[in-house]
Amino acid sequence: MAGRNGGIIGPVRVICTPSTKVHTFTANGTFQKKNCTSTIPEVMVVAGGGSGSGGDSARAAGGGGGAGGYRTGTCVAMPNASLAVTVGAGGTGDPNGPGTSGGNSVIACVMTSTGGGHGFGGSAPGVSKAGDGGSGGGGDYGGSPTKGCGNTPPTSPSQGNPGGIGVCNANYPAGGGGGSGGTGGNGPSPGGGGGNGGSGTTNDITGSCVTYAGGGGGGVSRADNDTHPNSDPTGTAGTGAGGGGNGSQGGTGSAAVAGSANTGGGGGGGSAGNQPSPLKAGANGGSGIVVISESTPKCASGAWNIHDHFDNVSNNTWITRANASVNYLVVAGGGSGGQHCGAGGGAGGYRASGFGPSPLRGSALSLAVGSYSIVIGAGGATNSNPGTEIPGNNSSFSTITSAGGGGGAGGYNQCGEDGGSGGGAGEIGGAPKRGAGNTPPTDPPQGNPGGSGAPAGSAGAGGGATAAGGDATDNRGGDGGAGAPNTITGSDVTYAGGGGGNGSPGGGSVPIDEAGGAPGPGGGGAGAPGPTPIHGPNGVNGEAGTANTGGGGGGAKVNCSGTGGAGGSGVVVVRVPASYTLAGSPCGATTLSTAPNGDKIAKFTADATLTIG
Repeated sequence: MAGRNGGIIGPVRVICTPSTKVHTFTANGTFQKKNCTSTIPEVMVVAGGGSGSGGDSARAAGGGGGAGGYRTGTCVAMPNASLAVTVGAGGTGDPNGPGTSGGNSVIACVMTSTGGGHGFGGSAPGVSKAGDGGSGGGGDYGGSPTKGCGNTPPTSPSQGNPGGIGVCNANYPAGGGGGSGGTGGNGPSPGGGGGNGGSGTTNDITGSCVTYAGGGGGGVSRADNDTHPNSDPTGTAGTGAGGGGNGSQGGTGSAAVAGSANTGGGGGGGSAGNQPSPLKAGANGGSGIVVISESTPKCASGAWNIHDHFDNVSNNTWITRANASVNYLVVAGGGSGGQHCGAGGGAGGYRASGFGPSPLRGSALSLAVGSYSIVIGAGGATNSNPGTEIPGNNSSFSTITSAGGGGGAGGYNQCGEDGGSGGGAGEIGGAPKRGAGNTPPTDPPQGNPGGSGAPAGSAGAGGGATAAGGDATDNRGGDGGAGAPNTITGSDVTYAGGGGGNGSPGGGSVPIDEAGGAPGPGGGGAGAPGPTPIHGPNGVNGEAGTANTGGGGGGAKVNCSGTGGAGGSGVVVVRVPASYTLAGSPCGATTLSTAPNGDKIAKFTADATLTIG
C-alpha cells in the first residue's frame, strides 16, 4: 500500500512525451544512458583534422590537411553501460615537414571516425606522400601519387574524401585537403595559387547549424625567380572549408591558418621560402567532436491511487512487462582436422530460430527481461598428433546449447569423432568409422555425419549443418559438408561448414588428382593435397576453419608432415522486437545493431553477459 489514504506500489509509469538531451564532448569523457528506457536517436562523431604540410625550400608549397572522418548514425543501438568517449586531437604542423595526421574520435564499441591525413610538400626525409585518413591530405607538385586517400579505413557511408594535387609548373602550387563533403581542390595551373580545401558537412545535432570536417587550403609556392633579393609577390592561397584553415600566402603574406577547434577541419598548408622570406609552417588541424542525442521517456512515480489501479486492471491497461520473443542463432566451435592422412573436422552444432533454412528453425524463446550468460565455444586446436581427434567446444545461450564439432580422424583406419556435426573418417575408414552428427540429439537436428575414407590414403570430410561430409575417393579427399545460410544479423552469412579431407596419390603408378577436399560453405577449411611433386610443395597443412562461423578444420597431408587445421570458433546472435533493448558486457565481445524494422540485434564473438531490457 502507498500513502495514508490507500494506494498501491506499481510499475513506474511511462508518459508518452520523452525528454531529449544532447551530450556534447569536446574532450575525452564517458557516456552512460540515463536508464534502460533511453534511446539514442542520433550521434555524430568527427575526428581530428590533419595538419597542413610545411613548405619546402626547393619551391614546393605544402598541401592542406585532410579533414577528420565524419560519421553519423540514427537509431543507434547502445548498451546501458559506461562507455569511453575519445575526442581526436588535431594534427601538429611543422615548418620542415608534413606534420602529423589527426587523432581518431571514438564512442567505445559503437563508432569510430579516423583522423584526417597530413598534407605533403617537398622532400621531407622518409615521407613520399600526404597522409591517408578520414579525408586525405593535399599533395604537392608531384601529382596524384602525392595526395592522401580518404575514407581510410573504409566505412559506409563514406567518412571522407581524398586530397587534391599540386601542379608541376614554374610556381609549384599545392593541393587542398579532402573534406567530408568533397575532394580537395587541385593547385591551379597556370599560376601559383593553392587548391581549396574539400567542402565539409552541415549538421544541427547541437541545435545550431555548424559545418564540420572541411579540408585545409593548399599553400602558395614561391615565384620562379629563385634568387632575387626582394620578397616574392603575394599569391592566392587555397581557402579552407568547414572549419579547415586557409593556406599560407607566398612572400611576406599571411601564415597558414589552423583548423577550427572541435570541427575536425584540416590545417592550411605552408608556403615555400625565398630570400628574404623564410619557409612557412603548415598549420595545426582542428580537434574533433562527439555529440550524442539521448531520448528518455518521462516516468511517473510508482505510487498509484487505488482507484486508478482498479480502473487500469479492469480496462486491461495495467502496465506489465511481457516476456520478449527472442530469436537466436547459436553455433558451436568446429572440430579440428586430423593429422597424417587427416580427415576434415565436423562443423560446430547449428541451432537457430526465425531465420535460416526452415527445416532447421526451432521455436523462438520466451524470456523475461534480465541478464543471461553467453558462452562461445572455441574451435578445436591445430592438430599435430596422429591418431588424435580434437573436438570443438559447446556454445550456449539460455536453454539452447549447440555441441562442438567432432574432430577429424588422423591415420590409418581411424574413426572420426561424434559431435554437432561429425568428423570425417581416416584412410580405409568406411561408413562405420565416420563421426555421427547431431550428437547429442536435438530437434531440429544440429548437424550431420562426417564422410568415409578411401583405401589409398584419402580421408573423409567433416559434416556441415545442412549436409553430410563428402566421402573420399582413391585420389581425392572428401569435400566438406555444406553449412546453413542465415540472415538474423541483417546480412546473409553461412555458418557451420565442414572441413575438407586430405588427398592421396591413390593406388596406381601415376597420380591422377590427389587434391584435398574442398571446404564446406560456411567457414570450413580445405583439406591438404597429396604428397607428390605435381602439386608442388604447398598444402602440407589443413586449412583452419573461419573464426566465429563454427567451420571445421581441414585434414593434413600424409606422412605426418603437416598439421590438421584448427576449427573455427562459434558465435551467438540474439534478436528481439523493437520495444525491447539489448546490451552486452564486455562490449568488446558484443556488436549491437538495429534492423530496418526496429528489431534489436546483439552478436557475441566471445563469452559475455546479455541484458534484455
